[in-house]
Amino acid sequence: MLPTPVAFARRGTFRFRQHPQVTASYLPFNVYGFLLSRARITNLGFFLLLFTAALSLLCNAHLLYSAQHLEQASASALFSTISRDPAIRKLGHLIIVPGHAIWKGTDPELRLREDQWVLEPYQMGGGRISAFFAHILRGAELAGQDVHSLLVFSGGQTRSTTTTTEAESYMRLALAADVFHTNYAPFNRSTTENHALDSYQNLLFSIARFHEYTGRYPTKITVVGYEFKRARFADLHRSALRWPLDNFDYIGVDPSSHHTTVEEDERKNGYVPYSKDLYGCHGVLMSKRRQRNLYSRFHSYYQTSPELRPILDWCPPSDSSGERSTLFTGELPWDV
Repeated sequence: MLPTPVAFARRGTFRFRQHPQVTASYLPFNVYGFLLSRARITNLGFFLLLFTAALSLLCNAHLLYSAQHLEQASASALFSTISRDPAIRKLGHLIIVPGHAIWKGTDPELRLREDQWVLEPYQMGGGRISAFFAHILRGAELAGQDVHSLLVFSGGQTRSTTTTTEAESYMRLALAADVFHTNYAPFNRSTTENHALDSYQNLLFSIARFHEYTGRYPTKITVVGYEFKRARFADLHRSALRWPLDNFDYIGVDPSSHHTTVEEDERKNGYVPYSKDLYGCHGVLMSKRRQRNLYSRFHSYYQTSPELRPILDWCPPSDSSGERSTLFTGELPWDV
């Protein structure tokens, strides 16, 4: 049995045990003394409280188990629709062509006309369009030379005047121009990554898409892009992902008419911001992502590449100098 209650008098009035150092003038109504006094509780009340606590614990355990089971069931339902060619499972070389604009045309012969593209004002003139197609062509050539490679066109739905993605438009132009020499038919060692909103995501999301497509992570990466963006990819993005330098290559193809102002703009608007915000998740770089995600799209890589979940969510806080360049230190699939 529990001890005899002493907190209540016979007539049902409160009887407080006055703390020697606390007076009514200091603490009105002697609340402190009341809180320190022994309380009435019956065996029935005690067991009701115990039952409630046990029931709450069981309910929380059930919810946790149900959430985990639902996540596993959802992943299983997704993967049950995938049947990979055994040859695709053996691919190891990821070739990435980052998108820069959206081709809206239908005739590949007109690909060098600006009215066939959805462009930003700064992309008009200077021969940039010729570089877009040169990137596509070079990526296709590399894929043709290495039978163990997968070509990934990367780029999201970043323009308000079209419903397609940069990656899909590049793929459409590649097939229309028959760059794979397949008589305009799809090339099974090429695919699209349709969610990247900047160059860092071009690299990270293409790795995730490679895993999604082949069932494994790449062992080698080649990026085809502007020469003036080499340092951004090779020094910053690669380092941010801790990808081995020996297994990384960058092939630069610049516009036909190249100006020094392009390199200056790249350093000011690309290299320097990323050197201070390595994962692009703060300030101006995050603002650019929001501005480009006009249709509120998000990727599937949490489910299809769960090993990358920690780095997909990684966003370092500012250090004492105001920079956000702390490297991700968790495990990565390509760690040696």
